[in-house]
Amino acid sequence: MAVLKHLTAPAARIGRVPYAAGALAAVLALSACGGGGGDDQGGGQGSGTDPASTPSVQADPELAKMVPQEIRDQGTLKVGTDSTYAPAEYLSTDGTTVVGFDVELFNAVAAKLDLETDWQSSTFGTIVEGVGSGKYDVGVSSFTINEERMQQANMVSYYTVGTQWFTAKGNPADVDPDSACGKNIAVQANTVQVEDIEARSQECVDNGDPKINISKFKGQDQATESIISGRNDAGLADMPVAVYAVEQTEGKLQTLGKQYEAAPYGAVVAKDNTELAEAVSAGYQSIMDDGTYTEILAKWELDGQGTLAESEVNPSVEG
Repeated sequence: MAVLKHLTAPAARIGRVPYAAGALAAVLALSACGGGGGDDQGGGQGSGTDPASTPSVQADPELAKMVPQEIRDQGTLKVGTDSTYAPAEYLSTDGTTVVGFDVELFNAVAAKLDLETDWQSSTFGTIVEGVGSGKYDVGVSSFTINEERMQQANMVSYYTVGTQWFTAKGNPADVDPDSACGKNIAVQANTVQVEDIEARSQECVDNGDPKINISKFKGQDQATESIISGRNDAGLADMPVAVYAVEQTEGKLQTLGKQYEAAPYGAVVAKDNTELAEAVSAGYQSIMDDGTYTEILAKWELDGQGTLAESEVNPSVEG
């Protein structure tokens, strides 16, 4: 499947969700409660969803047969996630339940496979390793699919997202994403945005200009807060995350330019467990085909761009 690069559609508006706090400060505070702990934050199928608005999903016996027997016997998928990345995956107002569009999509996939989900908050940079060691059965945490990650794990595609810059309202530091030399820029550690901003900084140095002062944060909540406080001039993150932050701060932030370098998100499955990866892919395909996928994304106002018609295991990310 050809993956669209340099996606330049305007950042889509992301609707508010009924269980989210009205201001980003509340979201940030909740995320900080458990975003990096690695403790069990889940609690069964449907945890992380709003029952009143999440589509009902029936198990598909044929898809359930695709699941490895060991997983079928345990009946639950342990899902590693970084719950600081609203609106994809973050903590609800109770401070423990993981919610978000990623969560709702994967809960629907698990339901198709006749499995429950046990969402466990972790640090983003440790999830792939945790899947490989067996700590988690699956990692679902807005992972952009790239060659490096596919060397470590199987990745199952389900949505396409690009990078979006954002800054304080009015852009007081006059940040230009294409010429940010000397600026103070915030980014979450271990994300694809790190390589992006480091390359931009090196280009500044190569041209005889000041380097970009890069601040790497453990959680996206911390990176965003550093921009609100004025510690950093701007930041870059996945488009839905940046736009959500802008909306939740109600006038404190704004996006800069358009999203770019779109690539698919992928659920992470152990490299030696292709059977489970294929089952997960079939689950995503099933919710794409029956409309559940679009219904969930529409709830978050994310159905206007980035949707996929086909879920693949380790798709091509070239061209």
